[in-house]
Amino acid sequence: MQANAFDPPEGSLRRSVGRGAVVTALAQSVRVATQIVSVIVLSRLLSPQDFGVVAMCAPVLAFIALFQDFGLTQATIQKSGIRHEEVNYLFWINVAVSALLACVLAGAAPLVAAFYGEPRVAGLVAALGLQIIAYGLGAQHLALLTRRMQFVRLAVIDVASAVAGLAVSIAWTFIDRSYWALFAGTLTAAVLPTLCFWASSRWRPSLPRKVNGISELINFGAGITGFNFANFFARNLDNVLIGKYWGEAQLGLYDRAYKLLLFPLSQITNPLSKVMVPALSRLKDEPDRYRSAYLRVMPLILLVALPGVAFATAMSDVLIPFVLGEQWRQSSDIFLALGFAGLLQPLNNPAGWLFVSQGRSGDFMRWGIITALTSVLAFIIGLPYGALGVAIAYAVSEYLRTPFLWLYIGKTGPLRASHVLRAATPFVLGAHLALALIWLAKPLLPEQHIVAMASAAVLSYAITIVIALAFASGREALREALKLLPARVPVPAPSEAK
Repeated sequence: MQANAFDPPEGSLRRSVGRGAVVTALAQSVRVATQIVSVIVLSRLLSPQDFGVVAMCAPVLAFIALFQDFGLTQATIQKSGIRHEEVNYLFWINVAVSALLACVLAGAAPLVAAFYGEPRVAGLVAALGLQIIAYGLGAQHLALLTRRMQFVRLAVIDVASAVAGLAVSIAWTFIDRSYWALFAGTLTAAVLPTLCFWASSRWRPSLPRKVNGISELINFGAGITGFNFANFFARNLDNVLIGKYWGEAQLGLYDRAYKLLLFPLSQITNPLSKVMVPALSRLKDEPDRYRSAYLRVMPLILLVALPGVAFATAMSDVLIPFVLGEQWRQSSDIFLALGFAGLLQPLNNPAGWLFVSQGRSGDFMRWGIITALTSVLAFIIGLPYGALGVAIAYAVSEYLRTPFLWLYIGKTGPLRASHVLRAATPFVLGAHLALALIWLAKPLLPEQHIVAMASAAVLSYAITIVIALAFASGREALREALKLLPARVPVPAPSEAK
């Protein structure tokens, strides 16, 4: 295949990005809804202890998964003029590393079980190696589909995998109501996409052979892996520490609160990277277009996500028991604390798009180290106070890091911290005020839980929009959002009404 066969058609960038944003948003709406349904339904079918066992395994899988990709999918997406020989070499690296890591998981399973003092963990950790292998086989096919901006196919695959995974988990509970139901769903959601990526991509691997110049791609991938390695501790050490020192019940409460709030937020920004990273990579030599593209998308993410986070955080004491059941009421305080971190994560998570698309994987890795060190310190400070203490400390660390993140990104490249401050302030400020006002207004809300939550949600979006209208950048972002709404049916003029 020729080099340009891996790139999107000429002149299709704007159309592909617009279409990709829409279909990705629709797919993510379905995926987030599926995730929320999964949390609600499976929380009623399974016990906190079942979720605690799975949560004990999650950091181990996440740690091993850091090395299976080695940043090579991002290298394939970002590099200009990539060739078949280079993609083929990266494919075989992915496959070999994934097989090796699956063996490492199987060997480490007894040690993980001994660490937690929970024998059920051993079999589950060993079985998770199947997910690693499935991902390694499809990584480069996914990268090529993303590079070619085939977002409709990717969206369909994403939705089908999420729905299939949930269906398998629920069905499994009728066979064996245990943590294996959760494993069956996640394995389905790993294998099905790989099969679909192969079916959707025209590219096929050939026998491996050495390629000149491959070191540039591997070095780029090493920087991505360095960030992922450091970020692992920021994202997973809280689970390890809570599980080790407070047990599976506290970990289960923390895990449900985290999954119900912060995980759906990551599912908004992470899939959009499939659209934004290849698009921004194509624009990296055109600073004005690059900056404009990012600053058009970022406020829309904040407009969609932040009022929802503000409403859910303020109503956590009503929302958690209503959604998950009374047995999860203790999660509401944890959810409340994590909600404050959630008010900044939709702003901060897309920073990775900028590092990767600008080829700054070394800077990305260094920021990951800073994030890991500050997060681990926060976990240690909060741990004596249980899962709630960890959640509070983590939220505080997110606020302390945010200004330094954007100053660091803005030191080079087309985007400065002042650009982000101007675009984000209306929505971040509006969401914080919405949270405060809803909290104060809770005694005035209707007694029926559904009506109270619906009223709070509407109020949160209304307050955020009103605050945004007070800023020029907020009005500009709202006008951009209105353009995405379906065209209104024209109202006939009085003379035509007859």
